[in-house]
Amino acid sequence: MPLIFNYSILNSLIMAQLSIGDEAPDIRSSDQYGHPVSLHSFRGSKVILYFYPKDNTPGCTEEACNLRDNYQILIDKGFKIIGISADDEKSHKNFSEKHVLPFPLIPDKAKKIIMDYGVWGKKKLYGKEYDGILRTTFIIDEAGKIAHIFAKVDTKDHTAQILKVTGY
Repeated sequence: MPLIFNYSILNSLIMAQLSIGDEAPDIRSSDQYGHPVSLHSFRGSKVILYFYPKDNTPGCTEEACNLRDNYQILIDKGFKIIGISADDEKSHKNFSEKHVLPFPLIPDKAKKIIMDYGVWGKKKLYGKEYDGILRTTFIIDEAGKIAHIFAKVDTKDHTAQILKVTGY
């Protein structure tokens, strides 16, 4: 009898369960332009690490544009921003250029970073259940520790949500 894997169960077993105070898993990847990005290189800065389901969809566009529109405010408060989804480099480049996003977007087609951060799971859309990226934002402090986790992201006003929780 052939062995059948349930990848959903396997994924949940290997997926991280991160909490506030945990060391943020390092990221070593490339952005939408092929430039190397390492979370470790951001030590000394606060990082807004946001995971989103798909480029050029309404909620993901709202969220990215809200961060873009408030980019200078966030930078002035010491934040760096990194976006991650399972889209490829070409899709990220198109999304970034179309919406003039001033921060790196990391493609994670293999879902390694997505699993390291535990943001893959069951979702529902129009009554159908499926596996996908759970829209989540991590605020990582200057020492590389997770300071805040947003599991319920206000895509239209994510910046205000971040500033309120971080005391600004």
